[in-house]
Amino acid sequence: MSITPRQRVLKALNHQQPDRVPIDFSGHRSSGIAAPAYPGLRKYLHLSEKPVRVYDVIQQLAVVDQDVLDRFGIDTIEMGRGFLLEDKDWKNWTLPDGTDCQVPYYINLEKRGDDWYLLSDDGVPLGVQKKGCLYFEQCHFPLARRGIENDDFTDLEKMITRTVWAGVPHPGAHLPLNEAGLAEMAQKTRILRQTTDRAVIGLFGGNMFELPQWLYRMDKYFTYLSLYPEAVIQLSEKLCQIHLRNLEKWLGAVGPYIDVIAFGDDFGGQNGPLISPEMYRRYYKPYHQKLFRRAKELADVKVMLHCCGGVRELLGDLIEAGLNAINPVQINCAGMNPAQLKTEFGKALTFWGGGCDTPIILAAAAPPQIARHVKQQIKILSPGGGFVFQQVHNILADIPPQNIAAMFDAVNEASF
Repeated sequence: MSITPRQRVLKALNHQQPDRVPIDFSGHRSSGIAAPAYPGLRKYLHLSEKPVRVYDVIQQLAVVDQDVLDRFGIDTIEMGRGFLLEDKDWKNWTLPDGTDCQVPYYINLEKRGDDWYLLSDDGVPLGVQKKGCLYFEQCHFPLARRGIENDDFTDLEKMITRTVWAGVPHPGAHLPLNEAGLAEMAQKTRILRQTTDRAVIGLFGGNMFELPQWLYRMDKYFTYLSLYPEAVIQLSEKLCQIHLRNLEKWLGAVGPYIDVIAFGDDFGGQNGPLISPEMYRRYYKPYHQKLFRRAKELADVKVMLHCCGGVRELLGDLIEAGLNAINPVQINCAGMNPAQLKTEFGKALTFWGGGCDTPIILAAAAPPQIARHVKQQIKILSPGGGFVFQQVHNILADIPPQNIAAMFDAVNEASF
């Protein structure tokens, strides 16, 4: 008996063997495709030309159309695809490579000399795309000059909106968490749920470790972790209170219509965790526990954390905090050997990613080598469920379309 894509994803998340490996492509902001690569993929697949719509302007990620999702047998869809469905919701822009595109109507872009800036609603430059660069980077750190040691954080909620990642929302997140915004959010997410049998992923964020870096700058905040531990804990308490208030409103609106809630916090680098397990337990684990637990109390959802880098040393604590799935499973980082991860954590944690090494294999290998690599990853990670296929993070702008097709086709060809 056949199962739906949603059922397939949920089986994997429940550590049951699905009929085949579920596939994620553009189900969240770290499993998508760079906009410059998207027209070439459509052309390679002999699909009709369509406007390139960039829903994540910071990372320059394209909306992946229904025909591409169908072609590759994709089992997921991001909640944001239920929003901005009319042509009037988009306005024209041009990508760094000269490709015409469209961006959401509410995005504030301004060119200054050779560079583009992302502005807040009141004109503060939050991010900059330098000439020749493919992405925007944060250029405004609202608390960098203020310091942390004597702060009471009374204006924290306002300052969060002065960071590029929180101040430039993706579709769906652009609506305010007031009565009208929540009503529209609920209505459009409900319609999306009714019109797709794919698993719906809602992007919440709730960053505990990264958000202070956006506020203070990474170097300053890392210094504060050692110099002012009590102030860092006070900040974490305040952040968690804000996230919990927003979570109550947000899941109250969309909870019945999503299957997975995505949080975010990049704890790892190429050589391992950016902080020690002891620091994670002191500064972040109690708040992750509160957030993950409350999400599951409010809605029938699985909790996924987007967490880049080598984070094996933190996985046990994240599982104890209530985590169900981790993404993107960066297999070329220290400690992230997929076979060892599966053996050590595979009964408790779903690996949402790790299906294809993006910077080395997907970018540079020939299609047959990509197919062999993908099938080997599936052989390691898929037994007993607990695996959703996606490449390691987003497909970058220079990835050849034949390599992308080879990757997804290999997943569909693979057998247990």
